[in-house]
Amino acid sequence: MRPRLFGIAYRMLGSVTEAEDILQEVWLRWQKTDRETIENPPAFLALITTRLAINVIQSARSRRESYIGPWLPEPVDTSLDPTLGAERGEALELAFLLLLERLTPTERAAYVLREAFVYPYPQIAEILQLSPVNVRQLVSRARKHLTAARRESIDRSEHRRLLKVFLTAAETGNIAALEDLFAADVVSSSDGGGMRGSARFPILGGDRVARFIGTYAPRYWPGTDIRWVEANGRAGVLVPRSRGVTFLTIDASPEGIHHVLWVVNPAKLNAFERSRGEPWLR
Repeated sequence: MRPRLFGIAYRMLGSVTEAEDILQEVWLRWQKTDRETIENPPAFLALITTRLAINVIQSARSRRESYIGPWLPEPVDTSLDPTLGAERGEALELAFLLLLERLTPTERAAYVLREAFVYPYPQIAEILQLSPVNVRQLVSRARKHLTAARRESIDRSEHRRLLKVFLTAAETGNIAALEDLFAADVVSSSDGGGMRGSARFPILGGDRVARFIGTYAPRYWPGTDIRWVEANGRAGVLVPRSRGVTFLTIDASPEGIHHVLWVVNPAKLNAFERSRGEPWLR
């Protein structure tokens, strides 16, 4: 049951740390509950998890508005559980978690419970304290928002291939090769949480992103030992450097790479480090 509860909280929050905190609170409440009064413990635990996650979303919005630089979700290790406790791998990739941030808390909860975990509408209605009709409307509205913003996806093998080609071009500073890989409206986002050397604003456009990565290559890549990992159901890499570790991945469609995501903030990589037991990350 724990993987499912974690999967719900993480998809809603995009934070491993906050999801783990919620599960700790759920466990404490479960210990204090008269279990003889609970007819369906899994449903009860999902209800508590979802409601706590909604509360965290509402309190986290002000913190994220004051966050220094781009905010990206924390990567999570999915090498042992590709769907993160769900019936489907829906709503797990970093770029898609970013899209979920555009939804209201209740829309996000309804969408995650229905699309990733296939909860029936009446049960979601009980969790959200709404009617089944209202829940159907929430899910429908969320689907429309996400479909309008989402690109056609590529399969895992093609994603890995593109990331490998991107890394080769990035390490060698091959600006022309990078431009060929990028969609016209590509974005590069670096989440450093205000760390020195991290880009404070997203970089937009194929030419600008290619030149930024290409120009920075001689200072960034020498001496690094890239480690391939699986995070959020897709390939990514960890890049250890003297200043710390960076997690890097891409989001791509048949048009090419349209988002390069760099997670530099060490606080967002602590859980990933623990899950892999990599002492070289410290």
